[in-house]
Amino acid sequence: MQKNRLLLIAVSSLVCSSASANQAYESIAPIAYMVDLSSGAVLFDKQSAHQIPPASMAKMMTAYVVFDMIKQKKVRLDKQYKFTPEIWKQWNNRGSTMFLAAGEVVTVENLLHGTITLSGNDAAITLATGVAGSETAFVKEMNVTAKRLGMKSSHFGTANGWPDEGRTFTTARDLATLAKRTVTDFPDLYIKFYGQKDFKWSGVTQPDRNPLLGKVAGADGLKTGHTDEAGYCFTGTASQKGRRLLMVVAGLNSFESRVAESTKFMNWGFSAWTSKPLYKKGALIAVAPVQLGTDRSLQLTAAQNIAVTLPIDQAQGYKLFVRYKGPIKAPIGKGDIIANLVVKMADGSEQITPLTAPKTIESAGFFGRAFNGFISIFSA
Repeated sequence: MQKNRLLLIAVSSLVCSSASANQAYESIAPIAYMVDLSSGAVLFDKQSAHQIPPASMAKMMTAYVVFDMIKQKKVRLDKQYKFTPEIWKQWNNRGSTMFLAAGEVVTVENLLHGTITLSGNDAAITLATGVAGSETAFVKEMNVTAKRLGMKSSHFGTANGWPDEGRTFTTARDLATLAKRTVTDFPDLYIKFYGQKDFKWSGVTQPDRNPLLGKVAGADGLKTGHTDEAGYCFTGTASQKGRRLLMVVAGLNSFESRVAESTKFMNWGFSAWTSKPLYKKGALIAVAPVQLGTDRSLQLTAAQNIAVTLPIDQAQGYKLFVRYKGPIKAPIGKGDIIANLVVKMADGSEQITPLTAPKTIESAGFFGRAFNGFISIFSA
């Protein structure tokens, strides 16, 4: 049976010039959530576990699934799909649109721009149907992917987020998970397709509705949404001086309030909090024992630059330790996430960052296991 194990780190108690986790902020959004990806710190949480319809923010999952297919070389950017008469009949000028023409053949690359930048319902359905054969098959893959990413409170019924009598739902926390994985899993595709100011198709240039673009330095994604049921929503991110913040707001009552609240919220995240570097990517954090392997111990290293996020105006201590489910057993692959570095604040909140294995450890054979067992008896 696996149990949570802790490894104390030599620098286990630190005091810094910043502070308590609850900084004063009042959001007009019924739902608001912000996390600092450099540390895993949740900076603000208002109803983040409440299930909501995502509206067009569902297209982030559509893009994620297609990005994953591209990464696996199952789909090429230059692959072409047809905007069929059947799709045209259902989605021609219905809601946000790319202005595709019936029978038009379009590349995956342009359909992704149409889905992400323009939020085109026609583009999203054409893309989903093209890569999976049908929207139904694609939606199945969306839900498999959501489960794999740990989006435990989400379910998708459409590829474009169109109202479907409640079958499609998610939470701010799950949307943040999806956004984070989009940024980290597909950095090149993310840069290519998100954060574009506008896109032109069929002679019509349309702007990205991202309320942060041009208003917050470093803003480069992700996706807005709006239906009568969902209100005005937004999942956004920006990067400044090595810090990337990710925010979700939902349920706002107007386009203008979404712009104002999103901008104010993100600026607060950068101005009210500071980031203190702890470890560089690849740094050795701790050493953990390994069972049944060719090695008896494993170095735990930082999978990314690790920082602690702290309020900017007070001082408090925090502790560092490594948490993992143990015992750790071979085989272990290089790059496998083995444990987490936990920064425990004085108020009890935790900032968590994954730690990975820097090398592969194979399973020991029978004699290897016997030898390791013999050694462990005399080194106990």
